[in-house]
Amino acid sequence: MDQPLETVRTNSRIVAEYRARTPGSAALAREASGLLPSGIAHDGRHIEPYGIYVARAEGPRKWDVDGNGYVDYFGGHGALLLGHRHPEVMRAVEAALGAGTHFGANHPGEVRWATAIRRLVPFAERVRFTSSGTEATLMAVRLARAFTGRNTLVRFKGHFHGWHDHMTSGFASHFDGTPTVGVIEGIPAKVRLLETGDEQALEAAFAEDRDIAAAIIEPTGASFGQVPARPEFVRALRRVTERHGALLILDEVVTGFRVSRGGAAMAFGVMPDLMSYAKIVAGGLPGGVVAGRADVLDRLDFAAMARVGQEKIQHPGTFNANPVSAAAGIATLGIVAEGDANSRADATAAQLREALNDVFTEARCGWAAYGTSSGFHVFLNAAERPIDPKRFDAEAISAEELKLQPERLAKRLRLALLLQGVDVNGRISGFVSVAHGAAEIAETAAAFREAIRVLRAEGEVARG
Repeated sequence: MDQPLETVRTNSRIVAEYRARTPGSAALAREASGLLPSGIAHDGRHIEPYGIYVARAEGPRKWDVDGNGYVDYFGGHGALLLGHRHPEVMRAVEAALGAGTHFGANHPGEVRWATAIRRLVPFAERVRFTSSGTEATLMAVRLARAFTGRNTLVRFKGHFHGWHDHMTSGFASHFDGTPTVGVIEGIPAKVRLLETGDEQALEAAFAEDRDIAAAIIEPTGASFGQVPARPEFVRALRRVTERHGALLILDEVVTGFRVSRGGAAMAFGVMPDLMSYAKIVAGGLPGGVVAGRADVLDRLDFAAMARVGQEKIQHPGTFNANPVSAAAGIATLGIVAEGDANSRADATAAQLREALNDVFTEARCGWAAYGTSSGFHVFLNAAERPIDPKRFDAEAISAEELKLQPERLAKRLRLALLLQGVDVNGRISGFVSVAHGAAEIAETAAAFREAIRVLRAEGEVARG
């Protein structure tokens, strides 16, 4: 159980300065602690002693209730490829709000939204809207089981596919497949957890189990490539699933429309049976999608199931294809389709990773920045390996070690970066948008340089 904020004591100057600079956030955190579990609405926003409370955002930056500004790499949990408050998206949202927030009926926007998705992913033969990425992966699994008549799901350790019961074991804990708290034993019993990249284990799993309905994977690897997956492995997974009559689900909730205009599927040349989308697909507003083969999504179709005399999958959802989310999605996907958002964000992220590795080399702290597309991860090297940041190969490190950030150091580093005006997520990772540029790269490099200095002064980072 979390301690009351007033009782948490520390001799850290970083924590003391953070408290001094964020009294408004501290007051809101105290109020929230009596209303919300841990005072938060999302596990990823848990920071000790408390997180910042943001009042507004613009482009690549945001400002908290105390007026402190931050270069933002949280990026709406990856949803904001275009940055905060992109003018075209905001105009579309404002127009939609003027017409109403919820009609309880079909509306033209959902047709245009589905068309925008198919424009970018031509093999998305049918589209079904949900309210979140978690709902999209849940529906994809249900569709796969209904279509194949099988029950077992293949997943890969460390990959995140939402918080529903099928996806909790093996993401951050319970790598032996045992159920997490609150999940009944029979659900993870029908999930096979494999290591990313192990083609031999993959082949063996399908050879041993004829009940596999589908395999689901984050195509760039766990947590947007924190634990990388080679495109060749995703292609091998496509071949194996096809050979055994199982479906391939690409979870593109993060990678969709970020890795390329058509997501990882188009970038890797892999045609999955089903895809899940959220985040960018709804332009930073709530919304998700499951898309793919028409014959599979027919399990949701009244007429199609009536023709074959089979039970239809039921799928209500109060906010499915909400008209305001649709407007944001249409505008965002139009910008992605017609411009160079992907290549610009990718190039900026590559420059940022290079700048951070220059800092880490100079500081001789044993860290390395790496990543794919428009993301970055910082390896904090809990095992104190001798590494060259500029030659770091994440694929040579085990998944467990890549995921195992030293907890105390990571927490202190986040606070030290916030004091320097940079916000990253708890993995010490981030998303780069088209709004980030040279100024943000320079500020971020300087922030890491100063953070390392103050962490060394507190004995958290060894001398170089």
